[in-house]
Amino acid sequence: MVFSHMTMSLDGFIADPRDRVEDLFEWYETGEVPLPTASRDVTLRVDGDSAGVMRELTESCGALVAGRRLFDITDGWGDTHPVGAPVVVVTHRPPEDAATRWPRTSFVTDIGAAVTRAREIAGDKDVILASASVTQQALDLGLVDEVWVSLVPVLLGEGIPYFAKLHRGHVFLKDPAVVQGHRALHLRYRVQR
Repeated sequence: MVFSHMTMSLDGFIADPRDRVEDLFEWYETGEVPLPTASRDVTLRVDGDSAGVMRELTESCGALVAGRRLFDITDGWGDTHPVGAPVVVVTHRPPEDAATRWPRTSFVTDIGAAVTRAREIAGDKDVILASASVTQQALDLGLVDEVWVSLVPVLLGEGIPYFAKLHRGHVFLKDPAVVQGHRALHLRYRVQR
């Protein structure tokens, strides 16, 4: 399956205008359940219900697709994304030192090639789309099976929207599966075909 997952403010933003996410990611640190990640410096602490959602997300992930902007902001996660899966980056300008600095990371020029490559890497596991622009492009191409939203009680007023500029037009979703966590409402929508 190919799905997107983002933490989103109530007014639809996944980051503020300067790409900061601290106000949105509070729920990753407010619970009693420790969730170690593949990044040795990152351990999440979420509530029990959110822990179930996060385990399902991370344990099913075989590859992750991100855009170049997110890759640059995170410095490529040090070649180890917290979910532990290899990353495919959509870009027209891969870093010159990509092969030596990020050997687990693939660089491709368009979203179709990125999803194809991620599916090859993932095998029988899922592919997660982790950037807003990547998700929008994949929705336009009909490549997304599910949309996951961790909705948090924050209004940013402006910023980077999760969903914008869907050139294909409306995308219809089935009724959500809902998990109420502490400081996050987790919504999972299957894309109607």
